[in-house]
Amino acid sequence: MPWFAPSYNVAPQSTQPVVRLGRDSLRREMALLRWGLVPFWSKDAKIAYSTINARSEEVASKPAFREALKRRRCLIPADAFYEWQRLDSGEPYAFAGLWESWRPREQADAPPLETFTILTTDPNQLMVPVHNRMPVILEPKDYDRWLDPGDPTRPPIDLLRPYPAERMKAWPVSDRVGNMRNNEPGLLEISS
Repeated sequence: MPWFAPSYNVAPQSTQPVVRLGRDSLRREMALLRWGLVPFWSKDAKIAYSTINARSEEVASKPAFREALKRRRCLIPADAFYEWQRLDSGEPYAFAGLWESWRPREQADAPPLETFTILTTDPNQLMVPVHNRMPVILEPKDYDRWLDPGDPTRPPIDLLRPYPAERMKAWPVSDRVGNMRNNEPGLLEISS
């Protein structure tokens, strides 16, 4: 696994660690992928700017996501997210994600660009005042089920639901979060 440092201000188009099943081994592996999914069939990588998130209720029908939902699901490790929420336990958790491998058609011998998207769902009671969506946070007991390719015609979409509000905390943070050059632990501190 390549080394990567903690990040406190992750932005779309940045390279981040994800957990997925290895193509040949079908065992969990950590990989560094770029945030913003580029479907395997895309003509160019520009679509990634509009595919950083995928709405859970549409993911099975949207062409950009439906094949990845069937065969290329992943976990995106995190311990906090802005829209200013953090789990009550402070323990790491994982967002439900999808990943893809893409090559430009005119460069068939180029290394693939591997990308991911984060699935979103309706907000829980804690998130309602903040945003109309929230990332799908999976329970650790569901990680294997989410990653398992199983029957591609029956992906585990029942896992795509709001996380319990009582297991989360919310607090205001500094507007320094809005500048991606700021990336230090202090960004998670309570701001007045």
